[in-house]
Amino acid sequence: MHHFRYVKGQLHCEGVAVEELVQQYGSPLYIYSSQTLTHHYHSLEQALSGLDHSICYAVKANSNIGVLHTLAKLGSGFDTVSQGELMRVKAAGGDLGRCVFAGVGKTAEEIRYALKSGIYAFNIESLAELQRIQAIAAEMGKTAPVAIRVNPNVDAGTHAKITTGTYENKFGIAYEDIEALYERMARMPHLKLRGIQMHIGSQLTKVKPFVDAVRKMIPLVKRLRDRHGLECFSIGGGLGIVYDPALESGTPAWWQGKQAKGLLTPAIYAKRLLPLLKPLGMRILIEPGRFIAGNAGLLVTRVEYIKDTGKKHFVIVDAAMNDLIRPSFYEAYHQIVPIRASRATLIPTDVVGPICESGDTFCKNRPLPKCREGDLLGMLSAGAYAFTMASNYNTRAMPAEILVDGDQHHVVRKRQTLRSLWQLESLPKG
Repeated sequence: MHHFRYVKGQLHCEGVAVEELVQQYGSPLYIYSSQTLTHHYHSLEQALSGLDHSICYAVKANSNIGVLHTLAKLGSGFDTVSQGELMRVKAAGGDLGRCVFAGVGKTAEEIRYALKSGIYAFNIESLAELQRIQAIAAEMGKTAPVAIRVNPNVDAGTHAKITTGTYENKFGIAYEDIEALYERMARMPHLKLRGIQMHIGSQLTKVKPFVDAVRKMIPLVKRLRDRHGLECFSIGGGLGIVYDPALESGTPAWWQGKQAKGLLTPAIYAKRLLPLLKPLGMRILIEPGRFIAGNAGLLVTRVEYIKDTGKKHFVIVDAAMNDLIRPSFYEAYHQIVPIRASRATLIPTDVVGPICESGDTFCKNRPLPKCREGDLLGMLSAGAYAFTMASNYNTRAMPAEILVDGDQHHVVRKRQTLRSLWQLESLPKG
């Protein structure tokens, strides 16, 4: 579900024409739909309504404080992986007492900040981290709320770079070591054993891996709950989205905002998992990011040149891999559409950016309407792991970000200026 659609041949985000925003704020340009963020959050809340639960939005998916503020107003908690993300949540008006802090490399400074901020729990990734948190909490005269991240050794069947739940990955502690570790933790006076956590990967489009992991975890969770009084069980995030609607239900249905056939929905997710989780009598945390933000975003780019080599038809645009790295990094698919609806002949097209890398490519040999210089194209499903992974490679300034709400819009990040890119640099003396 999303709120991007054509109105009289012009692509709109909610009630605002995309082309009008580009005229005001330039290209490339990120545009987010507030109504889509809200709809996805509410759909999860509704599906989980029969369960004591908390949604902790994964900040790394899209950390713009305008987006975080939108979710904070809805009552969301937050899943964070750095001090910077905790500070963003605070700046956005979020409740740090509803934040979990994950990640395998928490520094001493980050741990101190999280303890001062009164976060809900640290998700612990190693014995060494546990010992550091215990020592810092003792030094500060505080008690650190903790949950061990269990690696259940369940293959989620997703992309190798975003799977996290097997023993080949750097995340979590092996399932077989958990009970002994909780016994050890119970003797550490500056730790509060708040719960237990797992996360098996991202962009999962089938419910079975979630069910398999939860079923494997439940006997362990019950034993730890009874021995140590654990109050919560976090089952992580990972709910996937539709990037290529043609593979699911066809483009026309997607453009009407209909549910794609076969997609893992919150209702399907809840139907299979709630019967397993409710008998635990514990608070269940979920940590979705992409599901909430992914289809709420659009990256608009302008066609600079058309280049035919005899073997290839290239459309060269002003956006680049530094603006949206997913196609280059993950071989990820993003649907590309004209901002003005087009009936032009479809041509096998490579859409490429201006960066001096062959990998600066958004699609290859994809049938797209014939373009002209100056046309605008939209890269859909760019609300998650898009701007947050952007860089200044090739000394390129980052785009502006716009948040649309109905027929209103807000500049939630100004376009970066080129001169700002070297303001922290200096010439060597002499």
